[in-house]
Amino acid sequence: MALKASSGDNRTRSTVFLCIVIGMCCFFYILGAWQKSGFGKGDSIALEVTKRTDCTVLPNLSFDTHHSKATSGGSSSDLVSPAKKFKPCADRYTDYTPCQDQNRAMKFPRENMNYRERHCPAQKENLHCLIPPPKGYVAPFPWPKSRDYVPFANCPYKSLTVEKAIQNWVQYEGNVFRFPGGGTQFPQGADKYIDQLASVIPIANGTVRTALDTGCGVASWGAYLLKRNVLAMSFAPRDSHEAQVQFALERGVPAVIGVLGTIKLPYPSRAFDMAHCSRCLIPWGANDGMYMMEVDRVLRPGGYWVLSGPPINWKVNYKGWQRTKKDLEAEQNRIEEIADLLCWEKVSEKGEMAIWRKRMNTESCPSRQEESTVQMCESTNPDDVWYKKMKACVTPLPDVKDESEVAGGAIKPFPARLNAVPPRIANGLIPGVSSQAFQKDNKMWKKHVKAYSSVNKYLLTGRYRNIMDMNAGLGGFAAAIESPKSWVMNVVPTIAKMPTLGAVYERGLIGIYHDWCEAFSTYPRTYDLIHANGLFTLYKNKCSMEDILLEMDRILRPEGAVIIRDDVDVLTKVNSLALGMRWNTKMVDHEDGPLVREKILYAVKQYWVGGNQTAVA
Repeated sequence: MALKASSGDNRTRSTVFLCIVIGMCCFFYILGAWQKSGFGKGDSIALEVTKRTDCTVLPNLSFDTHHSKATSGGSSSDLVSPAKKFKPCADRYTDYTPCQDQNRAMKFPRENMNYRERHCPAQKENLHCLIPPPKGYVAPFPWPKSRDYVPFANCPYKSLTVEKAIQNWVQYEGNVFRFPGGGTQFPQGADKYIDQLASVIPIANGTVRTALDTGCGVASWGAYLLKRNVLAMSFAPRDSHEAQVQFALERGVPAVIGVLGTIKLPYPSRAFDMAHCSRCLIPWGANDGMYMMEVDRVLRPGGYWVLSGPPINWKVNYKGWQRTKKDLEAEQNRIEEIADLLCWEKVSEKGEMAIWRKRMNTESCPSRQEESTVQMCESTNPDDVWYKKMKACVTPLPDVKDESEVAGGAIKPFPARLNAVPPRIANGLIPGVSSQAFQKDNKMWKKHVKAYSSVNKYLLTGRYRNIMDMNAGLGGFAAAIESPKSWVMNVVPTIAKMPTLGAVYERGLIGIYHDWCEAFSTYPRTYDLIHANGLFTLYKNKCSMEDILLEMDRILRPEGAVIIRDDVDVLTKVNSLALGMRWNTKMVDHEDGPLVREKILYAVKQYWVGGNQTAVA
């Protein structure tokens, strides 16, 4: 009997032991999977964020616009304390543009507008305070009312209402500026002017989608093109015409501070369907035609260049322009010579407007084949432009098999081109990005945007007019939210792994190259929403996270929103700094669940204005 009892006990112990072993195996398997996901590193803060996050509800984080002069409530984050609290800068910095600072600009040569180009402060000179909005600042009017009206308190500069009074640029009425849609070359309004263009250029059918306006004033040309589904990138310098680019952005029109000077434009080759100069004061015939050659670089094969104003039709207008016949004739002759050298075809000259068209390829330009005097650019990468000196040379076009082929590949009319595979990808010009990868990226961003809009329900409503994507990639975010209610500035960092900005333009979107270790070429408070995907990981060990966040705060409007997607450890640090910048924040899980290391940080900038006695001098 004793032997039988002992045998039964052994079987029981074996069964228990086996259960324990199986249980431990299951436990360590789950633990291993958890650690592999990145959450087993002992980061208690990240773990608490994961535990407490609700992907659909953000307690106390309001995306509403209040137009309030009172400071809104405290941060909604209950997990992280601010790393530091940033004080307001002095009120004199209200419209501070670090890389186009007027005092610094005067130290540089005036030749070829060098002093109006980007001249950024050394890192040790960066401000570590918050740029204050002016007293009385309110949210801009919604589009399309914003096209015609801007609150005076947001841009309190009346000089253009006097200087450009007879040209119908802008008028001051009570507590708002009104923009009648006029310009130096179209005092009767931009609509009639664009009608004249449309009689020659195929604007209505989607062939022309992206445009470049050089010396844009208050961007009325770009503003009125928008209703024709044409997206214009406008630029003008920060000069004596105070706030012209600021007015453009307050109106809800794409624009940056910029100038044709000594360095190349921050856009890829073959980007724009149309380029435009309306009395922009650029000396097109100077420097061996260098500026026209730069326009040729960024103009798409088959694209159009519009020049209105001096010296076009000089025989009739020379007295009004207060210049001699000889001077104006020589200028127009020189422009014509350079256009011939570039193999542009003049398709129209009527009144004070002339229009040229760029050839589709080099094969259709016999003179280019014959003339050895044409100086071709030696660079093998025409998109390598950041701080690169402009040269008087012609950018070669991609080779074609015959005269009927479009150099670089034909592009569909808009909106079909938005989701079509861009020619740069189809032709294998972006390493590692296939047509299948492009389609997969499109699908992913539609999924991301759906998740974003479930949290910030204003995302797709038009509440955010001016939107920036700080690390745009293939433009998937912009494509997923594309709407006449908003536009996106797609920024491709100069340190990005892939040269994708050309493909972004081939989708009918606009954007710019930029290095986020420096300030962006815009005024404060010019964007309603900022999106940043993997940006802080990209710039890790390149420059200060604090400097990038302060720049984001500078260009973000009060009550504007931020969406940052990055690794959880990175976002924890970002969140800590953001709380000290008067941002209300909340971190949420990835759409695929809490085991994914990538998280999303949502933020809203609190409303506040200048006049604080505790400001940093």
